[in-house]
Amino acid sequence: MLKKVLVVSVMALALAGCETARQDRVAGGALIGGGTGALIGGLASNSVGGAVAGGLVGAAAGAIIADATNPGRCYWRDRYGRRHYVRCR
Repeated sequence: MLKKVLVVSVMALALAGCETARQDRVAGGALIGGGTGALIGGLASNSVGGAVAGGLVGAAAGAIIADATNPGRCYWRDRYGRRHYVRCR
């Protein structure tokens, strides 16, 4: 049993280093949104079910919002409506 836990832990740590900046943002957004949603849902409903529902909705919203952001990248549209991405100043 201990050997399996050790192997799984090592594999998880190895895979944790394989995330991109976008995945880090999405994961962070999901954690922040989930925690905030759980807190608000729990306080608003005074129940565990409300906290769980709020956490799920908040995690989904946080991940979607974080995925839509792209810090350090701005864009402009040419006369044909195409986006051209550039580094923000």
